[in-house]
Amino acid sequence: MLTDLLPQFGLVLRTPRLELRLPSTEQLVALAEVAAEGVHDPDYMPFMTPWTDQEPLERARSTIRWRWRAWGSWTPEDWTLDFVVLLDGTVVGTQELTGREFAALREVATGSWLGQKFQGQGIGTEMRAAVLHLAFEGLDAQSAVSSAWSDNKPSLGVSRKLGYSHDGVHRVMRRGQPAVDQRLRLDRATWAANRTVSVEIEGLEPCLPLLGL
Repeated sequence: MLTDLLPQFGLVLRTPRLELRLPSTEQLVALAEVAAEGVHDPDYMPFMTPWTDQEPLERARSTIRWRWRAWGSWTPEDWTLDFVVLLDGTVVGTQELTGREFAALREVATGSWLGQKFQGQGIGTEMRAAVLHLAFEGLDAQSAVSSAWSDNKPSLGVSRKLGYSHDGVHRVMRRGQPAVDQRLRLDRATWAANRTVSVEIEGLEPCLPLLGL
């Protein structure tokens, strides 16, 4: 079985409404279809890399290619758990948890997106809470970082709900214009004080060596 060789494909996170897991082929195709349908209004770019400016078919293809590259380049020193997020069995988006030199640094980074028709329902908060639980409770992380454009109110709102604090800014170009990337940080104690979502973890132990632990 695939999970005998790559046990991260057996790792599952469950919240009251959601299930997060690395995708099967069918789920990866479903995620690509969600990307093709649209992730944001065309007049706004929420991502540092503007991959959603592509035509729908190419957005779908790049969604698949990105995950194949991440799986193929995985090492215990540099890994990304790129979960698909399922709501009642339907793929609605993706939530990533990345660790670089995690065994030494004990820090993770997160990134995510939801299909546009699934936004505004609290799913973004719940799915990030799931991977933060995995990081802090399951992997003994000491900090988590994230970032969002200073005008990305939904993403910044999720971070505020979960206890992140300001960690500086980075001025970069976005679609040919200067923009401010807001960095955010969450430490272990603040995460513990702001936990509101119950999370169950299944299949973690066999993954630990692949995560550098």
